[in-house]
Amino acid sequence: MRYFIIVCCFLFACTSGSRKLVWSDEFEYSGQPHNAFWNYQIGDGCPNLCGWGNNEQQLYTKDSSNVRIENGKLVIEAMKKDSVWTSARLTTKDKMNFTYGRIEFRAKLPTGIGTWPALWMLGEQVDIIGWPACGEMDVLEHVGRNPGVIQSALHSKSSSGDTVNKGDTHVETFDSDFHVYGANWLSDKIEFFVDDKIFYVYQPETFNEETWPFQHPFYVIINIAMGGGLGGPIDPALTRARMEVDYVRVYE
Repeated sequence: MRYFIIVCCFLFACTSGSRKLVWSDEFEYSGQPHNAFWNYQIGDGCPNLCGWGNNEQQLYTKDSSNVRIENGKLVIEAMKKDSVWTSARLTTKDKMNFTYGRIEFRAKLPTGIGTWPALWMLGEQVDIIGWPACGEMDVLEHVGRNPGVIQSALHSKSSSGDTVNKGDTHVETFDSDFHVYGANWLSDKIEFFVDDKIFYVYQPETFNEETWPFQHPFYVIINIAMGGGLGGPIDPALTRARMEVDYVRVYE
């Protein structure tokens, strides 16, 4: 019955105030994330051990020790065993995408030096035109060595490896309380917020393929990375890191 309600929300849309809810996963079920919505990305990202292009240390799995639904929450848990980190990365690629609207993640973040959780979106054209031409929206990135600093960023041809389009804010209770991290994606700007407080707005002076690949469908990604270019060195005493997501909602 709960799954039926979620699917109905997805197919027929629901209203919430002045917004129309066009898709959500409330995680009010048990077991693994619904395969109607979510894909698992597995391994280290490419054949030559590139660590997903960022020298990350984790191997992604679909094992229930790394990803599961528990007490109405999506749990992603990175774990170290025999010096090897495993974690999980979920995407809605080819299953759910949207162009413009509002996306919200209600989440409680992991703690620990070397953790790098992310709630983000990538352009569906990535397999055709590549990154960063496809565009990337990082609704949230949190780097464990900077506890409480919540960063949002946009990647495009004009802001790729050396990210220039970004902003941050501070959330003291990032690891003890749930907060709503989100983005309002409009045709001429993108606003990033925490608990409805906007802290960064991207609105380029010139709109072209270099600055604005954000007019095409994007899909959702949820993951915990460990180490890598942004995550930095991992605390050797750290053995696990847990993120909980209460819901993902997309409004138009």
